Amino acid sequence: VGVVVAQTFVAMPFLIVSVEGALNSADRRFEDAAATLGAGPWMTFRRVTVPMVAPAVAAGAALCWARALGEFGATITFAGNFPGTTTTMPLAVYLALETDTDAAIALSLVLLAVCVAVLLALRARWFPGARRLLRGRASRETPLTADAETGIR
Repeated sequence: VGVVVAQTFVAMPFLIVSVEGALNSADRRFEDAAATLGAGPWMTFRRVTVPMVAPAVAAGAALCWARALGEFGATITFAGNFPGTTTTMPLAVYLALETDTDAAIALSLVLLAVCVAVLLALRARWFPGARRLLRGRASRETPLTADAETGIR
């Protein structure tokens, strides 16, 4: 429990700042329009507000996760470093650095591999067109053309 509290305490501000910025910059007129069209507060929140701030929530969650993944100070201060109970990867790397440098490098590479795997999985989920873009097909499949009257493709 101490590890979770320490990680949350240190990492949560990244999520809060991200969501707060999105809520402050969100256009209130969309919520007002939903209300005038008969949507209740819960439906307005679920169908208008959440989709508007979802990218900020995702970005804040990614920042929060990355910060918690590398947290060292708060974890060792609040939860200690009891092997098998409260040892996290950064603490294991720190302890391995003192005794076995090769083990520390191996643990660091495992941590890096987990980070890359999670980011690749999230990229595929959040940005489904990213694979096409990276392969160079997006520019051939969806050419940018502007409408003469509106300036919109």
